[in-house]
Amino acid sequence: MRDLIQAALRDTDPDGPLRWHVISLLRQRGDLESFIEARRLCAADTVAERLLGVDIMGMLRPFVDRTLPVLRYLAASEDDAMVLYSVLIAFGHLADPRSLPSVIDLAGHLDPRVRYGAAYALQHVLGDPPDRAGLETLRTLAADSDADVAGWASLGVALRSAH
Repeated sequence: MRDLIQAALRDTDPDGPLRWHVISLLRQRGDLESFIEARRLCAADTVAERLLGVDIMGMLRPFVDRTLPVLRYLAASEDDAMVLYSVLIAFGHLADPRSLPSVIDLAGHLDPRVRYGAAYALQHVLGDPPDRAGLETLRTLAADSDADVAGWASLGVALRSAH
């Protein structure tokens, strides 16, 4: 396990093929050891380790009840915009409405990368029927000053309105 993690950390590109191959392997394993390793990484001192831990957690659906508290803690305490972005992407992958308050809180972040992550996550965590505050946040992001944020949020509004 540690060898896999070290290999992923050597791939310094957050979208790097080796890094995501390792994340994919851990998703396929989907075991408690993978969750424990991801949780350890989420508490690490370096941004690269926290980023990797979050990205792994976002792929461990069988452990959603254990991952959500860790991710919600990071959503409230993390300073690094890329880690926050990854937390939001993980919320979107896990698609659990319990993460909605964290997503709404981060939707007003100063960094457009974080708002983009919120726009992505919102459409997946609104619940059914869609939460009104969440839908309103998505509409607000659809008018964001950043074109990428606005575009993704507009898509989310259109998709959720179609339901």
